[in-house]
Amino acid sequence: MKIQQIYTGCIAQAAYYIENKGEVAIFDPLREVLPYIDKAFADHAKIKYIFETHFHADFVSGHLDLAKKTGAKIIFGPTAKPKFDAIIATDNEEFKVGDYIIKAIHTPGHTMESTCYLLIDENGKEHGIITGDTLFIGDVGRPDLAQSLVNDLTQEKLASYLYDSLRNKIMPLSDDLIVYPSHGAGSACGKNMSKETTDTLGNQKKTNYALRANMTIKEFTTEILDGLGLPPAYFPQNVMMNIQGYESLDSVIKKSSKPLKPAEFDTLANDNDAVILDVRHENDFVKSHVPRSIFIGIQGNFAPWVGSLLMNTKQPLLLITPEEMEQETITRLARVGFDNVLGYLEGGISAWKNSGFETDSINSITPEQFAIELSTQSIVVDARKPSEFEVDHIENATNLPLDTINSNLDLIPKNINFYLHCAGGYRSVIMASILKSRGFHNLINIEKGICGIRTTSVPISNFVFP
Repeated sequence: MKIQQIYTGCIAQAAYYIENKGEVAIFDPLREVLPYIDKAFADHAKIKYIFETHFHADFVSGHLDLAKKTGAKIIFGPTAKPKFDAIIATDNEEFKVGDYIIKAIHTPGHTMESTCYLLIDENGKEHGIITGDTLFIGDVGRPDLAQSLVNDLTQEKLASYLYDSLRNKIMPLSDDLIVYPSHGAGSACGKNMSKETTDTLGNQKKTNYALRANMTIKEFTTEILDGLGLPPAYFPQNVMMNIQGYESLDSVIKKSSKPLKPAEFDTLANDNDAVILDVRHENDFVKSHVPRSIFIGIQGNFAPWVGSLLMNTKQPLLLITPEEMEQETITRLARVGFDNVLGYLEGGISAWKNSGFETDSINSITPEQFAIELSTQSIVVDARKPSEFEVDHIENATNLPLDTINSNLDLIPKNINFYLHCAGGYRSVIMASILKSRGFHNLINIEKGICGIRTTSVPISNFVFP
C-alpha cells in the first residue's frame, strides 16, 4: 500500500494519497486537484474515493472539482449534510481500496461530523489512522469552530464530545498505529501543534497533553479552551463553501487572470471598492508601492494572513505580483475562498511609475539606527503573537498582534511617531501597510524585527522561568 502525505506549508495542511491494486483514495484534498490526478495517472490507478474528515474552516477543499474530473465518490462522516451528492458513512463502515480497508470512525468534537479513518492492510492489521482535526501531533482540534452551525452547541459541549471521542474511540487503538493528522504547526485549527506531521499513537499518549492518563473531562475542557483566540473571520465562510459548493478552480483562474494596464487598474480600484493586494517581497514594498495598497507577501504564510486580515472572501481584489506569479497568487487566494480577483497590474510597479502614477513608501530603518534613536520616550509597537512577546521583548514595548489590528486601530497613536517591528520584518510591513491605508503615516518600521534588534545594544526583557 502506498501512503503519501502531501503537505502544504503555506496553510500547514496535509492531504493524503493512498493507492493499492490500481485504486486510489484521497483524503482532504486541496482545491488544486491536478497533482492528485497526475499521481494516480503515474501509478496507472483510478481515484475511487475522496474522503473528507470534516467540513474544513481554514481552506476550501477540492472534493467537488476532484469528483467531477475523476468520477470518484465523496465520503463524509455521520451527521454531515452537504448540499451535493456524497456518501454519508455510518460509524465503523468499511470501504475497500484495492485489498485495503478504510474504516470510518465517527469522532465528534472538533465538529459534529468529524470522522477519523482507520487504515487496515490486506492481512487485517491496523496500520495507521487519518485523524483530520480530531488529533494532531502534540495537540487536539479546537472545539469552538462549529458552534454557529448547530443550535445550542457550545464550545464546552463540543469539548465533552471530543473528550469522549479521544478516550473511547482513538486511545484504545494500538500504540504502534501511525497518526496522520490534517495540520501541523502554524495552523489556526489548534494551539500547540508540533512541527512533526506524523507520530505513533503510543508516543502521543505519552506526550500529548490532551491524552494524559486519568485526565478528567473538567481538566480536559479547561486546558483545551485555555488560550484560544478568536477564530479568523474567514473560517465560517470557508465552511459554508465546503458545505454548499463553489465555483471550479479552473473557472476562477480563467476569470481572474486579467492583465490590466495601469489606467485600467486605477479605474477598477476606484470604481469597485477593491483592495489592492501587493504580494511582492516586503523589501520591495517598503521602497515603492501603489498608495493605499495592502502588503501580504506570497513568500510568507500568505493565505492564512489574507483570510485573517481581509476577512470577507467576497472582497474584490486587484493584484500586484512578482513577474509570472499571477496564477500562483490566484490559486493560493482560492485555497481560502478569495475568488473575486478582478485582475493584476500588467508590468507591475514599474509600469505604474512609467505611466505617471504616484507611489508611496514606508519609512524603514535598520536595527542599528533604531538603537541610536531609541529613548525612554519612544513608543514601540510589537506585532508578534503574545507567546512570542512573553519570551523576550523591547523594554516598555506595547504588544499589538497583527491579527488584532483591524479591531484595535484606536490603540495606535495618530499624531506621534512610533516604531513598529515583528520577528523578522514580514508581519510589521503587513501591519504598516494596513495602518497607512487607514491614514496612519507616523510609523517607522524596523527592518529584520526583533532578530535584528537582539544584535544591538537595545535593552531586551527576557522571560525568566520560575
